[in-house]
Parts: sequence; C-alpha cells; structure tokens
Amino acid sequence: MRRTLLTVAAAALAATALIGCGAVEKAISCATTAAAIAESVNDLQDAVSNAGEDPVAAAEALDRIDDDLDQIADSSGDTDVTAAVDDMRKAVDNVRTSLDDGQVPDVSPVGDAANELTSVCTPN
Repeated sequence: MRRTLLTVAAAALAATALIGCGAVEKAISCATTAAAIAESVNDLQDAVSNAGEDPVAAAEALDRIDDDLDQIADSSGDTDVTAAVDDMRKAVDNVRTSLDDGQVPDVSPVGDAANELTSVCTPN
C-alpha cells in the first residue's frame, strides 16, 4: 500500500512538474517573441524617421510585428498576454493607417504596447 501511495505521489509530482515546465516554456517563448517585436519596433522607428528615403521599410517592419504577434497569440492562452497583443495590434494598425494616408505616424503607442507585452510575457 505504501509503495502504491509513493508511486501515485511521484506520478502526481511529475505531472505537476511537466505542467509547470510547459507554462515556463510558453512564457519563455512569449518573452523571446516579445524581444523580437521590440527589435521590429526599433526598425519601425528608424523606418518612420527615414520614410523619405525608404518608404517600404516601415511597412516591412509592421509586417514583421504582425507576424510576431500572430506567433504569440497562437501560443498563449493567458488573458493578460491576449490583451497586450490586442493593444499592440491596434497601435500597429494606427501606424499603418497613418502611413497609408501619407501622414507621419506617431509610433510611441507601438513602443508603449511593446513594453506592456514584454512585461506580461516575462516569467516571474
């Protein structure tokens, strides 16, 4: 009986550890992708500053951010991450609309949203 209890306890502990590792793995994946987004946000800021020289660069940076957001959204079920991704998408869409309208966009909301996303993706 004692051996059975120890086996059940060990199995429960192993299952808990696996679930915990999965959560940490997701958080690390999220944080890695958020870091890639931060790099794309820097590219976007540079591209907007030099829009006269290379107008396509900003659109390419926005596309990379969208792709990274898709990766995070697909791999996370966390409500805070989902909310941060949604905020980031809105900020990216606003920049894209400004560019399409021939205006110089304010990219600071994109940077703010990227900071929030990085914050919620960082494992504690």
